[in-house]
Amino acid sequence: MIKGIGIDLIELKRIESTGGRLAARILTDKEKKKYDTLYDRRKTEFLAGRFAAKEAYAKACGCGIGAELAFKDICVSNDEKGRPLLKAEGETNIVHLSVSHSRDYACAHVVIETR
Repeated sequence: MIKGIGIDLIELKRIESTGGRLAARILTDKEKKKYDTLYDRRKTEFLAGRFAAKEAYAKACGCGIGAELAFKDICVSNDEKGRPLLKAEGETNIVHLSVSHSRDYACAHVVIETR
């Protein structure tokens, strides 16, 4: 049964303008390690995708980012085939994540399914 869905769309220009400040604010240590290995354009795409995924997850939870949920409570990674995975503190349900990029935007869609 579906517990929640969320979607987020972000302009890459908004992410570019933040420089490393946003990375320090939203990325977990594991995500930051990966981010630091990337080149400029890919860093922007990576950060935008992570931001969109975390926002989409917060929307699917119905609480948004704030008192109940922080950016660093959510970690986005990839499996061995490249599929995005999302793990969140205290989450016991199945979380489905899709992330996509274009030249100007990154978007993410999350579906939370009860076990």
